[in-house]
Amino acid sequence: MIEVTPEQQVFMQDDVTTRLHHLANHLSQIQSLWTGASSQELILDLIKESRYFLEWTVPDMVKADDIDRACELVDLGRLLTRWLFHWDEIWFDAQQRQSAAGQTSYWLGQVLEIADTTLESLSA
Repeated sequence: MIEVTPEQQVFMQDDVTTRLHHLANHLSQIQSLWTGASSQELILDLIKESRYFLEWTVPDMVKADDIDRACELVDLGRLLTRWLFHWDEIWFDAQQRQSAAGQTSYWLGQVLEIADTTLESLSA
C-alpha cells in the first residue's frame, strides 16, 4: 500500500480545480524566478513540488473521464522532469533559461484554462 504524506493529505482535500490553481501559482512563481537573479534551490523546490501536484491531481481527472486534459498535464510533468535531468545545462545557459521561462508561461496559461474548464464542467 502506498503511504500518503501529510502534505498530500492536505492537498488532496481540495477539489481538482483548486489543486490546479495551486499548480498555476507555482508555475507563476517559477516563471518570475527564471528571469530574476534568484535562488536555483527555490526554483528546484517549486518544480519538484509541482510534479507532486500533478501526480496527485491527474488520477482524479482520469477517474472523472477528463482524459484529454489529464494527458496535457502529463506532458507538463514530462517537461518538469526533463528540466530536472538537464538542470545544469538550463541554469547556466541564459538562452535555455529564457526558453524555460517561455515554456513556463505557456503552461501557466494551459493550467489556468484547464482549471477554468474543469470548474465549468463541474458546475454544468
